[in-house]
Amino acid sequence: MKIGRRTALAGALALASAPAPARAAPLAAVPIDRLQTPWWRERHEAKLRERQASPVDLVFLGDSITENYEKSGAPGIADFRPVWKRFYGDRRALNLGFKGDATSHLLWRMTHGEIDVIAPKAAVILIGANNLGRVHWPTADNVAGISAVVTTARQKLPKTHILLLGILPSIRSAWVSQTTAEVNAALAERYARGGDAMVSYLDVGYVLQRNGRADPTLFYDPNLSPPEPALHPTPDAMARIAAAMAPVLARLMEDRKATVRPQ
Repeated sequence: MKIGRRTALAGALALASAPAPARAAPLAAVPIDRLQTPWWRERHEAKLRERQASPVDLVFLGDSITENYEKSGAPGIADFRPVWKRFYGDRRALNLGFKGDATSHLLWRMTHGEIDVIAPKAAVILIGANNLGRVHWPTADNVAGISAVVTTARQKLPKTHILLLGILPSIRSAWVSQTTAEVNAALAERYARGGDAMVSYLDVGYVLQRNGRADPTLFYDPNLSPPEPALHPTPDAMARIAAAMAPVLARLMEDRKATVRPQ
């Protein structure tokens, strides 16, 4: 009996001293592809070719808000090309925004060639809006996902200055607004108060607000047919965002051209 008790005690002590199993990373921080979606696969392949076509000094990593810079259409609603040309047209900039992407999808693209063979002076990261959409990931998962994007960018682009933008305000639900604020506060705590000198955090959401709330006139979604919740900034709003981050880009890239102001 004594031997049995000693054996049981030894087993219990061994279990108590054993390291706890590693906690699985949230899906927001796990690379996930969308290759089953034809346009997404084709855009990924096109961007692999584009990033080799010419030198890249500035790269944008994000979702549809970033991809919109490539769109031209109805003036005042979807004609974003003039904004891109005015702020980044002569900056050898590469647009790696994909509509619908969450942090997990951006992570997959970053680890499957899109930022290989380039050495930009700066990378602008704007991601996270879709983490708050259908998947409804909580604050901690979003912070983990965005942090994984930053870490991957630092590993892949060790000499590149990273400009991380906070998730932009939107008018979708009280939960989305609250989670956006919580995520941005956590990112500010992590990146805006020291740490990696190659990473700068900037919350430009204030340029889309009026009286402390998102201004619906600065989003084109309500003008769609049928109307949709305000999420995507208008060209004028994107110009405001570009102007707000211009001084930081000027410092990171050591280039006075980044101080362009909207017309």
